[in-house]
Amino acid sequence: MHYSKIIGLGHHMPENVITNEYLSTVMETNNEWIVERTGIKERRWMDPAKDTVANMAAKATRMALERAKLSEKDVDFIVFATITPDYFFPGSGVLLQRELGLESIPALDIRNACSGFIYALSVADQFIKTGMYKTVLVVGAEIQSTALDISTRGRNTAVIFGDGAGAVILRASEKPGILSTHLHSDGRFAEELYVKDPGSSRPHKERQPEQILDTSSFKVVMNGNQVFKYAVVKFMEVIQEALQANNLKKEDINLLVPHQANLRISQYIQEKLELSDSQVYNNIMRYGNTTAASIPIALSEAWAEGKIKENDLLCLAAFGSGFTWASALIRW
Repeated sequence: MHYSKIIGLGHHMPENVITNEYLSTVMETNNEWIVERTGIKERRWMDPAKDTVANMAAKATRMALERAKLSEKDVDFIVFATITPDYFFPGSGVLLQRELGLESIPALDIRNACSGFIYALSVADQFIKTGMYKTVLVVGAEIQSTALDISTRGRNTAVIFGDGAGAVILRASEKPGILSTHLHSDGRFAEELYVKDPGSSRPHKERQPEQILDTSSFKVVMNGNQVFKYAVVKFMEVIQEALQANNLKKEDINLLVPHQANLRISQYIQEKLELSDSQVYNNIMRYGNTTAASIPIALSEAWAEGKIKENDLLCLAAFGSGFTWASALIRW
């Protein structure tokens, strides 16, 4: 029986910083309104001249490989979580493979939105446990800014989302690293947080219009109240599920790294688990919600800041579009 262990962490953010003050010049909003509802003070948006999902992922990967003291050639398998691939198809996994100069190794794309990274981590963990692969690159990367309705009409989502990439190197180990992962979904709520187009289930003329006059179906739609209501419940359930599966208690958690959806959600979970500020890592105030990239970015920063130490118990948890939710317990 093989175990899998995270041995390298990396992240990359676009240089373009978008402040709340800037957003107040292009829509009816203000810093106080945004901070009160989300906790976000700024976020990063891509530069079309510099950034792609794949090249940001490659930069995050190279940081993770350097920290792991490995090279690109050591990677056996790529699992890439994103809902914003560079192309409608193929997925960005093969584009990352190309960016890294690798040939023939498999690349799998995961499209589970905010839960995508934990889903991807779980997939990679299973491949290592079976002995099929030794070193797996797991990436979460997103460019969401170009799909936002940057106007007063779209402000409920436009102020929330950001761009970025995070990567981890997962390697076979004799000692447990990832203790367990727990994955769930409920498709009854798919349309509460989604982007409708480009979708395949349309008449030919709607899927391939000669001219698009109404682009609203290509933008993010979110029922914020419904998402918040379910998120706080499912976050708690899936964290408790992970702890119970490993005969552990909330007091055993050294660091909780939640998906960076909304600071109010993270604070609610922290209060319910009775965790101190030092036991929960949040960076949403700097980067906004980067969907599948948020957890690996936060992990990379937390490690760099010395907040993750040998033998620490880490809990990852996420909730998002689908609805999907997931957790992972990791012994560092």
